[in-house]
Amino acid sequence: MRILVAEDEARIATDIAEVLTASGYVVDIAADGEDAWFRGETEDYAAVILDLGLPSLDGVTVLSRWRQQGCHMPVLVLTARGSWNDRVDGIDAGADDYLAKPFHMEELLARLRALLRRSVGHGAAVISHGSLVLDTRQMRLTIAGRPVQLTPLEYRMLSYLLHHRGRVVSQLELTEQIYAQDFERDSNAIEVLVARLRRKLKIKLIETRRGFGYLIANDDA
Repeated sequence: MRILVAEDEARIATDIAEVLTASGYVVDIAADGEDAWFRGETEDYAAVILDLGLPSLDGVTVLSRWRQQGCHMPVLVLTARGSWNDRVDGIDAGADDYLAKPFHMEELLARLRALLRRSVGHGAAVISHGSLVLDTRQMRLTIAGRPVQLTPLEYRMLSYLLHHRGRVVSQLELTEQIYAQDFERDSNAIEVLVARLRRKLKIKLIETRRGFGYLIANDDA
């Protein structure tokens, strides 16, 4: 899943990006409000971590513009402002959650996972689908109790499809959500990755909808 980190403190932005990348996310960084606003308006992000104290355009204005323009991605506001009225301003502007600095990376990850689950209608950190169990906290997959080792790309693809099960996901959407923008890839990279994932899973799970994309059907489908 692609996450936007809008943070002007380079060390904090880098630390967050490294932790998110290690946790299976694709991360873009915006260091000022104008860049954050443009990226959020033009790119498809699964979620945004947004600092309120951004230069050139403050975070509340950025968030208000996104919501006015119909951008509905979940937003976790991250800021050094700790007063209750700052929290109210952020939430009123359209924030989905609020985390004050200083913070623990584990809490940031937990809040982000919760936002992503709620955005697609899932409540638990562990996703079960038939005999398949994906623990998004530990990035561990088991099928009928058998552990399955996945590469980071395979994990991102499976996690994204499971979070959006019941919906056909296009190749373009998968490409945007699981690959970094500067990653070199072939035109048939998604097909190759799906084939590799199917061989590892050894169960009928990922359906191909020719001309449309890929689908993991709901359990009751």
